[in-house]
Amino acid sequence: MSWPAFFDKITSRDDASALVAALPRPVVFTNGVFDVLHRGHATYLAQARALGGSLVVALNTDASARRLGKGPDRPLNNEQDRAVIMAALESVSLVTWFDEDTPITLIGELKPDVLVKGGDYDMGKLAETRVVEAYGGKALVIPFVDGYSTTALVKKIRNTD
Repeated sequence: MSWPAFFDKITSRDDASALVAALPRPVVFTNGVFDVLHRGHATYLAQARALGGSLVVALNTDASARRLGKGPDRPLNNEQDRAVIMAALESVSLVTWFDEDTPITLIGELKPDVLVKGGDYDMGKLAETRVVEAYGGKALVIPFVDGYSTTALVKKIRNTD
């Protein structure tokens, strides 16, 4: 049995720069844990992709995700499983990981044309914005889809009898 073609969208950080250089421009970049994919994520990712020719998603490694303080048992899905789910989405062109607390170094390596974050971020306060703008890129916010949150979903599941 062969792997589905979307597995080719998953790459190591070491190989990411060369692959990003070959993607259709402009390259849009976003990052996050994306632990339990929900409607808000799918909408956000589709909107991010619509801003360019391709979309790169950098996932927090499991260790990086745990440092975010979302709970001792998070992420619920490990980094490999999260990458497969992300790669299966039509809107996503490439998936890689970062182990640091922020993707600043990775952004500097990949040099995407556009950085996007969800509506809870103030782009003016993010160091990532300064990195992208320093080489001529743009940083944009995509509004949240109200009512969707992995943390809220996990809480709802745990409170069900």
